[in-house]
Amino acid sequence: MFVCHGNICRSPMAEFILRDMLKKAGLSERVTVSSSATSTEEIWNGVGNPVYPPAKRELASHGLTCEGKRAVQLTRADYAQYDLFIGMDSANIRNMHRILGGDPDGKIRKLMDYTERGGDVADPWYTDRFDVTFRDIEAGCLGLLDSREFKELLKG
Repeated sequence: MFVCHGNICRSPMAEFILRDMLKKAGLSERVTVSSSATSTEEIWNGVGNPVYPPAKRELASHGLTCEGKRAVQLTRADYAQYDLFIGMDSANIRNMHRILGGDPDGKIRKLMDYTERGGDVADPWYTDRFDVTFRDIEAGCLGLLDSREFKELLKG
């Protein structure tokens, strides 16, 4: 489960980038990938907003589609459903701990920790640099797929 503030930019980009990587690696049937928000800002009367148009365009420029994706909020019940919760920045990590009621099983991570750079995924909401965000997420997803942790999860 990828997580960001509103689930309209970074976390859905990560969801669809990783789904594509898994498909190319022949692993898409073995891994469930989703994304969610720590806030309700992009959810109105129970219906989430679609992926932000510039994020959607950036995905499309790489041959990826996110059609049908709408923002959803992370819930405490999600903790039992997923093996990993991957936040885009430090604020997401703090909010994930709050929403999930802690992290007793050590499932919460930050995406850029799977790279040599570390830090936060660039937030295109403020920078308008969706290309930079895509590169950050792509690097993080490649690092995740190459991680011992991910390989252990696949062994089940």
